Amino acid sequence: MTRRKKTRSLADKVTIRTGKRKDYKKWRHENPDQVTSSRRFTQKKRQQRKLQAARKLARQAQGEGIAIHPEPTSTSSEERDE
Repeated sequence: MTRRKKTRSLADKVTIRTGKRKDYKKWRHENPDQVTSSRRFTQKKRQQRKLQAARKLARQAQGEGIAIHPEPTSTSSEERDE
C-alpha cells in the first residue's frame, strides 16, 4: 500500500475562484470568452500604435529618395560609345 504525499498547499485543492494568482490563471485558461482587456489598456495600445505610425511616416518623409536605377545622362552615354 502506497502512502499519499502530504501537501502543505491548499491551492490545488480549492475548486472555487478565490482571487489567488494560481486560481485566477486557471479560471482565465478555462474561460477565455469572459476575459477581455481593460478599456484603459486598449486605449493605451491604440495611442501607442498611432504614435508609432506617425513616427514611421515622419521617418519616411524625412529620408531622401535614392535613385536605384538612375537615368543615364546624355554626356555619360556619349563617353561610353567612344
